[in-house]
Amino acid sequence: MKSKDHDRLGFLALALFAALGLVLELLHGLRVTAYLSEAHATRRLLFTLAHAHGVLLGLVNVAFAVVMRAHAIEDARASTLLKAATMLVPGGFLIGGAVLMGEDPNPLVLLSGAGGVCLVIACARVWRTLRQG
Repeated sequence: MKSKDHDRLGFLALALFAALGLVLELLHGLRVTAYLSEAHATRRLLFTLAHAHGVLLGLVNVAFAVVMRAHAIEDARASTLLKAATMLVPGGFLIGGAVLMGEDPNPLVLLSGAGGVCLVIACARVWRTLRQG
C-alpha cells in the first residue's frame, strides 16, 4: 500500500470507530437497559474494546503513512500486516460481542489476537527498517 492508502484507511477507521463510540455513549446516555444490564456486560466490554482499538489503529495508520513519507519507506509486508491488524483487531471484538455464546464471546473474538500479532510484526519491521537507515 502507498502512504496515501494508509491515510485513507486511517481516517476511515477513525470515522467509523468514533461513530461507534458515539452510539455507545448514546446508549449510556439514554440508559438503554438492553445495553446496560449486567446480562450484557460481555457485549458492552467487547463493543468498547472494538471502539477503542479501532480508533487507535486508525491513528496508527495515519502515523505509519507519515513515517513512510518522511523516511521514504516502502515495506509492502508491513503495510499489509497493518491493514490486516486494522480490520482484525476491532472486527474480532465486534463479532465477539455481536454474537455471544451464552455469556461468553463468540470464538471469532480470537481474530483480535491474530490482528494483534499482525500489528506487532508490522511495527517490528518498521522499527528494523528505521534502525538500519
